[in-house]
Amino acid sequence: MSQTAGDTRDNDTALAQLLTDIAACRICRDTPAGGPANALPHEPRPVCVASSKASILIAGQAPGMRVHLSGKPFTDPSGDRLRDWLGVDEAQFYDPDNFAIVPMGFCFPGHDAKGGDLPPRRECAPAWRSRVLEQMPQLKLILVIGQYAHAWHLGKLRQKTLTETVRNWKSILASSETDCPVMPLPHPSWRNSGWIRKNPWFEAELLPELKRIVKQEISR
Repeated sequence: MSQTAGDTRDNDTALAQLLTDIAACRICRDTPAGGPANALPHEPRPVCVASSKASILIAGQAPGMRVHLSGKPFTDPSGDRLRDWLGVDEAQFYDPDNFAIVPMGFCFPGHDAKGGDLPPRRECAPAWRSRVLEQMPQLKLILVIGQYAHAWHLGKLRQKTLTETVRNWKSILASSETDCPVMPLPHPSWRNSGWIRKNPWFEAELLPELKRIVKQEISR
């Protein structure tokens, strides 16, 4: 559906207000799911880049510690690998006319007992995700990164394992909505290097197509 100039201005205003509200969010700190004992163990710092012009949405997991400190998404080795997968440089990646970056959880969730990142907070997506997506009707592609994003965005298209889901990327692209198809990806963490070696089709088949689509969309 096309938008008039007035529709676009109204959408920009609504999106700007929504991002202001997100920046001030303290749900996981003040009223956490499961009660006070489950509160976020540090001050919230939501990281979310929504855009009324971007054609591609990157739907990731949750910020890590480095992103929590910088306040900017993917300022870590995972971001370096993701940009390589996409075939873009930092200027292109951080241009909101190209990419919206909206993770499943906006705040760094903390570490588990082994020092790894905890899952995205349960409070975040139900409170904000649908509202953010509603303000970006212009999207032409959603890249879903990792199991939590797969679960939210793919529904019945999600397979039993992450490997099966990503391996099925062609049919998922074809089966998802034609005006905004969805492509599943693994997390670009360097911890997944072994997974990439075990699944050579990912670099041989999926990444060339991903680069082609991204180049096409950001060149429009």
